[in-house]
Amino acid sequence: MKRAIITLAAFGSLLATATPAEAAPKDPARALKAQLKSGHGVRFTETTTIATPSGGDRTKFQDRKGTLQFSAKGIAASDITATQVGAPRERVVTVGRTSYVSGGILSEQLPPGASWNKTGYMPGGTGGFHGQVINPAEPKTLAALVKKGKPSRSTITGKITFKDLAKVSTWFDASVPLRMHNDTTVSYTLTLTSAGLVSRVKSSYAATGVIDVNGRDGKVITIDSRFTGWGAKVSIKAPDTGSVADLND
Repeated sequence: MKRAIITLAAFGSLLATATPAEAAPKDPARALKAQLKSGHGVRFTETTTIATPSGGDRTKFQDRKGTLQFSAKGIAASDITATQVGAPRERVVTVGRTSYVSGGILSEQLPPGASWNKTGYMPGGTGGFHGQVINPAEPKTLAALVKKGKPSRSTITGKITFKDLAKVSTWFDASVPLRMHNDTTVSYTLTLTSAGLVSRVKSSYAATGVIDVNGRDGKVITIDSRFTGWGAKVSIKAPDTGSVADLND
């Protein structure tokens, strides 16, 4: 009996040794850098809600889904569709520094025969006014969020001002043109996979001082984004030139 007890104890000890504790997520900046390869990218879905500062009267304002295509330096192209409550669906294709918008409120400006408006760099389209202000696929942005945030197991939480976000994020600077206060603070939580890649971004900020569209002033905007398919093959191309009208003309 004593020998059996010793054997079982030894077996239990072997199992404990063979099953390592859950590994901490790898460094997010390094994990992102490994994903930045031409012809590859990541997909995302997100929901934007608006509520009073106390969290009451929460209503869904917008859904978005999209794909980001990488180069060795970061985001090279994107294809994003936004569905806003009470508004026509909008799709935005961006290649390099040029965006093409179809549907949404800009469709009213299209001449006969055209289905896309060509704009400057506007990757979020008008849906970006209420979209995710934090893009974890930008190396400088991710580095700043990690530096300012506090890690806890598989999450990083922190706060960053609009001013500081605009310094590191081309995406933010082009996606939120309605902002009025540089000192507006964005609270964020990044959720990481065991490989260190961002699988979720949840951010929120007070809409005080913004141009009051749809009764947003004084309320809190919260955006919840999920990222999947890191490293998938992606090919995003500009629309056929025959269907494009140039708003800059």
